[in-house]
Amino acid sequence: MNTFTTVTPPFRKDPLSWQLVLWGLIGLKFFIQYLVIHPDFDLHRDEYLHLDQANHLAWGYQSVPPFTSWVSWLIRELGNTEFWVKFFPALFGAGTLWVVWEIIRVTGGGLYARVLGVVCVLFSALIRINLLYQPNSFDVLGWVTAYYLLLRYIDSQHPKWIYGFALTIALSFLNKYNILFLVMGLIPATLLTDARRLWSDKHLYFAILMALLLISPNLWWQYANDFPVLRHMKELSERQLVNVDRKDFVIGQVLFFLGAVPVIVAGLAALLVYQPFRNYRIFFWSFFITLFIFLYLRAKNYYAIGLYPFYIAMGATALETYSSRGWRKYLKPLLIALPLMYFGLLYDPLFPHKTPQQIVEQPDRYRKFGLLRWEDGQDHHMPQDFADMLGWKEMAQRVDSLYRLSPQPRQTLVICDNYGQAGAVNYYTREAVRAVSFNADYIHWFDLSQPYIHVIRVISSREKIQEIEALSPFFERTVIDSLRHPYARESGAAIVGFYNAKVDVNAVLEKEIQAVLETHR
Repeated sequence: MNTFTTVTPPFRKDPLSWQLVLWGLIGLKFFIQYLVIHPDFDLHRDEYLHLDQANHLAWGYQSVPPFTSWVSWLIRELGNTEFWVKFFPALFGAGTLWVVWEIIRVTGGGLYARVLGVVCVLFSALIRINLLYQPNSFDVLGWVTAYYLLLRYIDSQHPKWIYGFALTIALSFLNKYNILFLVMGLIPATLLTDARRLWSDKHLYFAILMALLLISPNLWWQYANDFPVLRHMKELSERQLVNVDRKDFVIGQVLFFLGAVPVIVAGLAALLVYQPFRNYRIFFWSFFITLFIFLYLRAKNYYAIGLYPFYIAMGATALETYSSRGWRKYLKPLLIALPLMYFGLLYDPLFPHKTPQQIVEQPDRYRKFGLLRWEDGQDHHMPQDFADMLGWKEMAQRVDSLYRLSPQPRQTLVICDNYGQAGAVNYYTREAVRAVSFNADYIHWFDLSQPYIHVIRVISSREKIQEIEALSPFFERTVIDSLRHPYARESGAAIVGFYNAKVDVNAVLEKEIQAVLETHR
């Protein structure tokens, strides 16, 4: 029996002109995503690892679940070009716009409300999130879709919506474990509102069981591999989250959707007092509970971005009604103009649309937004994400040059210090190179089925000179090169070819791999 009053209006197909507006905004989304990055920049270090996962499909990885590897496989089949690497984050961002449009439609919003909601989401920090091929883009889409489906379930209590909600949670979990924060915010929120009645629906429990079955392969993989996600979270907490300032987290929440702040506030207020939204108060409480959990755990500020598109949609519907009469009608163009003004204000510091040289020569506009502060807590010459998008092609070219010097290329192994180096070499190299590393998932991707007698090392550590001096006596010949890009985060990394080994390289590697794996247990 439906214990809630349905506020969703009967479905009517939108006029063609409205549909053209939606598709025009989605087309604009794709155009902007390709516009905001200068061609001097390469891909980001994280993107290379995710792309390389396509060559090692599994039900889990050291830091992420398997969903991204499935998309990477599709990118590889489409040609593995940078166009497709950028296409899928933009696609997930476009999907977010569509869901926002749909939320506004089912809550009674007209064309103005839909344009307002989509513009607020489009011209926000989501453009930066959708710039990189990382799990974050699908994560945001998963959050807003889950909220939408739960809203539909609250309206109708039709089982299809709760099953859709569970499916979305499962897929989002297989993309990024961050979706658990959404669930952690919703559960106590149900107990504070009339939504507690949802727990009496048997379909909710069947949906939960379905979600658990869908994510069970990843859970089993975690168990079989001694839960690497827990080690990753521990390392993240010790090395990065410890430097997170809670004040910066709060400031980040405002900056992400600065032009949409009035709409978000209106959405929260409407969930509390607007009569047509009286059944949706679960979303009011879940917003603050979820934010509190993020704050308590010192989460990175962008972890919470998925919260906001839903509340923008609710605010857009409420504001259309509020601003339809009297002097308030003049608010309508202002509310749409604010996100555009925000985008214009932050276009320079948030996006790598200039050359690296131009960015380095204008540090003040980045410093005042705190963008020069890296995860080590120190200020540097450019934003960390920008520096992580430089020098990779050059690195691969220099590895290629040393690889061609090898007397037996097939018996040459490339070993890098970190996953960014290994992934970039594998993505850009023109030779038959398969680089590995003792870092991240690459520790599991060594192929020792053939003997190696030559080694190319990419070394970014401060002790690189000592390592070169220590290894050289075990080889007949050593050739030293380095990464020379002045603005790359890996600038100065040594690229060294060690040829004609005097020792059993495979035996040494086997011991080293076992030692690294032992430390992870």
